[in-house]
Amino acid sequence: MTTLIDYGIGNLRSLAKAFAAAGVEAVRTDDADRIAEAERLVLPGVGAFGACAAELRARGLFDLVRQRAEAGVPLLGVCVGMQLLFDASEERGEHAGLGLLPGRVVRFARDAEADGRRLKVPHMGWNRLRPQRPHPIVEGDDWVYFVHSYHAAPADPTDVVATVDYGAEVPAVVGRANVVGVQFHPEKSARAGLAMLRRFASWTPSPTTAPV
Repeated sequence: MTTLIDYGIGNLRSLAKAFAAAGVEAVRTDDADRIAEAERLVLPGVGAFGACAAELRARGLFDLVRQRAEAGVPLLGVCVGMQLLFDASEERGEHAGLGLLPGRVVRFARDAEADGRRLKVPHMGWNRLRPQRPHPIVEGDDWVYFVHSYHAAPADPTDVVATVDYGAEVPAVVGRANVVGVQFHPEKSARAGLAMLRRFASWTPSPTTAPV
């Protein structure tokens, strides 16, 4: 069973529909007891990092999510949910994240260019993954859908699973041990997104891999 963490912010309905379309049984809940017993967790997020972190705290779920990940439960962060995996974000001030992956979330460079043209922020639309190392939820250089103005800047480059080219190599999939995050929206990424959700739902991290 895959459990979607409902903290009042995020693309919960569309993610739930995507898991269903992928043939995966998934439930959404804000009940701490159910989250504490979940086999695998999905942390969604849309909007500002600080607002998402504050809402998780207000509902008493912030520390619980971190504890479950540290106990070895597979955790998938989606969009801002991926950004929350890191130590902090500079979006609209300084905000602390879950600290499951070392690093920060930073804004795209305002003067970023590609082929002599200024790139728009937010990075919005389809882009192609560039795998950097093998991971069970990633297969090949799929096209996936992005909407974001801030991106992860991992402190450890080995946490980067895949990137996309948007004026520079931008982390698109990150992961360590039982924790993985995707900056793009799998629920908007057609067959590639559904396949990735399906792979996450069947992913069992190796027992020899220490929890984060």
